[in-house]
Amino acid sequence: MDTIRRHISSLDLLESMLLIRAYDERLARMQTEDGLPGSCTAVGQEAAAVGVVAALTAEDLILTNHRSSGHLLARGADPGRMMAEVKGKATGYCKGKSGSLHISVRELGVVLTSTIVGGELSLATGVALSQRMLDRPGIVVCFFGDGAACEGIFHESLNLASVWNLPILYVCENNQWQAFVHRRETMRTDRISAWGGKYGIDTATVDGNDVQAVLSAAREAAGTVRGTRRPYLLETYTYRLRGHFEPDDQAYVDRAELERWRNKDPIERLQARLLESGALNDALLPAMRNRVMHQVDSAERFAKSSPYPELAQMHTEVFA
Repeated sequence: MDTIRRHISSLDLLESMLLIRAYDERLARMQTEDGLPGSCTAVGQEAAAVGVVAALTAEDLILTNHRSSGHLLARGADPGRMMAEVKGKATGYCKGKSGSLHISVRELGVVLTSTIVGGELSLATGVALSQRMLDRPGIVVCFFGDGAACEGIFHESLNLASVWNLPILYVCENNQWQAFVHRRETMRTDRISAWGGKYGIDTATVDGNDVQAVLSAAREAAGTVRGTRRPYLLETYTYRLRGHFEPDDQAYVDRAELERWRNKDPIERLQARLLESGALNDALLPAMRNRVMHQVDSAERFAKSSPYPELAQMHTEVFA
């Protein structure tokens, strides 16, 4: 875990987002062309994942949800081992037993990926309590979506974390969509962060499509949790540009709304900003994109050539 960087440049942020986008788009293509099992992509939400994870230290622990590829890759996970896991191969992080929806990477501090909506919220308090009782310095970072914020466990988790003074950074990726239902159909508030104050928790909402703004807000939030050892709720206001579960034609999405958010693409925004400032140029950008595509091509080859687990491994390393 000591390989996780504590400081990251804007070019690093851009390349990390490009890798996440390329990985997710490759998975979506493989699902259509190769019959790869379906998965939930994070296209459009890359800034939220990269900005928050870049603010963390090696001692911090992560609990994430079904849209986890961005969090894992931003943390330094190997795209080849991730893709192998999706394909159910023995070389995957969980030896092919988790698929895309339950990956855990202990060496990177990724405790779990939960496909149960709000499942990670129910476990974050226990993980944080263990951190406190064992006097460990790391904080617990719990990613969830606006759909999970409509679950009772969201309110139970925040209430308990506040009462017990637990070092949890709650990160709500408010991407406007709860599976096939728009957020406006399920809640009266526009900001999830508004609910945190009712439990005595500090909160903030940040533009989730501006990775530099997310990084700044996440550093402040994580610093507050480290200093106070109390929970904090950070909302990244973003948008899911692809469907809920690949393949998905998004027939239920308003085309005008989708186009408005495409114009706020977090990758395009940072790219334009760096080109304007001179930090990025027409030579660096193609080289960066080529590196990313090489990683994704190599990951696909690795996943396809890897063996499936032996039948004798079916019940090994499975705990109840």
